[in-house]
This record gives sequence, C-alpha cells and structure tokens, in this order.
Amino acid sequence: MVRSMTGYGRGEASNDTLAVTVELKSVNHRFFEGSVRAPRQFAFLEDKLKSYVQSRVARGKIDILVSCDFSAADTDKVEVNEQYAKSYVDALRTLVEKFGVIDDISASSVARNQDVFSVTRQRLDEETVWALVSDAAKTAVDNFIKEREAEGQRLADDVIARTKTILDWVSIVEKRSPKTVQEYRERIEKKMRELLGDTSVDEQRLITETAIFADRVAVNEETVRLRSHIAHFSEMCEAGGVIGKKLDFTVQEMNRETNTIGSKCQDVEISHIVVDIKSEIEKIREQIQNIE
Repeated sequence: MVRSMTGYGRGEASNDTLAVTVELKSVNHRFFEGSVRAPRQFAFLEDKLKSYVQSRVARGKIDILVSCDFSAADTDKVEVNEQYAKSYVDALRTLVEKFGVIDDISASSVARNQDVFSVTRQRLDEETVWALVSDAAKTAVDNFIKEREAEGQRLADDVIARTKTILDWVSIVEKRSPKTVQEYRERIEKKMRELLGDTSVDEQRLITETAIFADRVAVNEETVRLRSHIAHFSEMCEAGGVIGKKLDFTVQEMNRETNTIGSKCQDVEISHIVVDIKSEIEKIREQIQNIE
C-alpha cells in the first residue's frame, strides 16, 4: 500500500517490575531520521530502537518517545543505617539531658535526617528491559504504519483522480491539435487570395507552408509520452511500497512534456488547457511530498 510520511503510533508492555510505553510520530523528510527520548538509565535503547524502526520505516523524520513506570515494582531498596541511627538518637537524648530542651524525639523526627536511611536502586537487566521495550515498539510501529497507510490511501486516491482529469484534458488537446493545422491552412489560403486577387493560389506552396506549420506545432509525441508517464504513475500507486521519490521523478517528466506542448502550441484554447494541466500537476507534486 501507499504510505504517508506523517503518522502516530503507540504501544505498551509491562511485567511485574516495569511498565513501558513507546510512542512514534513523524513528519515529512527526504530520508529516514530518527530521534529517541528515553529515561537516562535506558540510554542503551537508542540505537536498538532506531535500528528496529528503520527496518520497518523507510522515510520520514520520526520522534520516538519511551516512557517507563516503576510504580508497579519495588525497584528501590530502603534500609536503616542502624549504627548511625543509634548514634543520632543517643546524641539527641544527650541534648535533652544536658540542656533541658523538650524531649520530642520520635520516629518521624529522626527520619527527617536523611542519613538515617540508605537507598539502593536496583539495576534492571538490559535484556529484560529491551524485551519489554521491543514488544511495545512493535505495537507502536504496527499502529504507526496502519495510520500511515490509511492516510497514504487518501493521498493516492486524490492524485489518481487528478491524473484522470489531466487525461481528459490531454484528449481535448489531441482532438484540437489537428484542427489548428486546418485553421492555419485556411488562414494562409485566405491571405494568398487577398494578395493575389484573381490569380490562382500556388497549391504546392500552400501544402509546403501547411506542412511546415504542422510539423512545428505537432504534439502527438508529447501527448503519447505524457499518457505513458501517467500510466506509470498510476501503476506505482497501485503497487504501493516506498514510491515517493519515484513518483516525484515521474511528475517532473509529466511537467516537462506539458511544458513542451505549451511551447509548441499556437492556439489559445490549447494554451488554456496547458495551464490547467500544469496546475493539476503542481497539486499532485505537493501531495506526493507526503508519500513515503
């Protein structure tokens, strides 16, 4: 399927010690560019996540956010520094006895001294963390791609409809172009008769002039190539995949043939149609900038 380069995806995974959320969001970019934001202690995830996402996504500027919730587990171990606590309490009692201050020693007052406790942060195993993060990332990327494909299909439908409009105008050009040659012959013949009066018109000269004009304004080759480019464009949209750059190149070729038709034609009606075709091609070009 055709994929847009803008999208969002979210995935979650958890075990008894950790809950992980991975979110992806992206905007247009010529190539793949990934940036990861994760808790400091999980810096090792950056390269792994980039590699995984890049293995499934070809283009776009992608922000990857990793959030971790430790509340579901006892990852920090708090212990009483017993020797220090005993010395601290003894010192407080000495203070009461010697200076006659109020004896309001309690557990809460002792706990205000941060040195009474020691906190040991348990280190989570990297493989365990990556197993969770990779599960969440897979779900996030699945949702991310699903959203990209839905938007990509809307883009494909729009540009295909525009190419059909262009083909309708090309048909008009193909019908109109031979008429311009006939109209030119009639104008030349009329001018010759006005200049020569009753003298007969040189038919061979008239044929030669008309042939030269017909060769100069003929757009048959250009319309055939333009139709071919449009057919190839539609085939790529139908096939899907990573086609953004190829579509962009094909649109450039479509625009080139249209410009040639515009430069060769000497007819107001065809000139107006060429302007309309170029306008549609520009709209197509803008749309495919969003396609992966």
